[in-house]
Amino acid sequence: MKIGFIGAGKMASAIIQSLQEHQPMHQLIISGSSLQRSKDISQALGVAYANSHQALLDDVDIVFLGIKPQQFQEVLAPLEFKQAVISMAAGVTLKQLESLIAKKLPLIRIMPNMNATIGLSTTAITENAQVQADLLAQVTELVNAFGTAHVIAEEQFDTFTALAGSSPAYIYYFAEAMTKAGLKHGMPKLKAQKIVAETMLASAQQLLTTNQHPGQLIDDICSPGGATITGLMELERTGFAHSVSAAIDGTINKAKQAAGNRPIKD
Repeated sequence: MKIGFIGAGKMASAIIQSLQEHQPMHQLIISGSSLQRSKDISQALGVAYANSHQALLDDVDIVFLGIKPQQFQEVLAPLEFKQAVISMAAGVTLKQLESLIAKKLPLIRIMPNMNATIGLSTTAITENAQVQADLLAQVTELVNAFGTAHVIAEEQFDTFTALAGSSPAYIYYFAEAMTKAGLKHGMPKLKAQKIVAETMLASAQQLLTTNQHPGQLIDDICSPGGATITGLMELERTGFAHSVSAAIDGTINKAKQAAGNRPIKD
């Protein structure tokens, strides 16, 4: 299959590299913001390039849109699409995308996160009515090349953005706080950071492997009158759970607000 990428920034480049590694049977073609940019990215990634966005569209079976949301109107309006389109843009709905393309084509939204850069993105997928089951399965397989895919309803995308798109920043913030606490008590910073990262990784794997409720795993660690329950009660006292929930609420509200202000006509 020939897969095109209009726009090849950090996220698109990460996806391309994962596809090259895990699904090398596909032919990948890119088209950047200029012909020179296309040539430079082509050389850096070891993929083919098209002389223009339209030349790419005339030659591929499926196309990823790796451009910024605010560029959609300008970039897509003059183009003639004939294939399935995969958009990675936050806040650009399927309805808006269809309006810009001005055709009834199979349209898919995906929402990867920054972990795509190491091939471990948690990615949401949603599709319009023109996407058949076999195409959705194909796209899901492509997405699984750079992490894991979750097919969800489009109205859940803002929630997904908070839980998977923005949350790595919150997790890093927590890791930084833990690392600083270790430093405060005399442990070298890099040593503390490595210990925290390894423990976070293993704890997440425990959740995925056992499929147990987090509360049950917490109970398994805590002993009566012990150090762990003392620390947990301190987190409760300072409103940790509320702060996390409020951060997610704020992220969702901001995503909805940004989508509502997007200068793209329905």
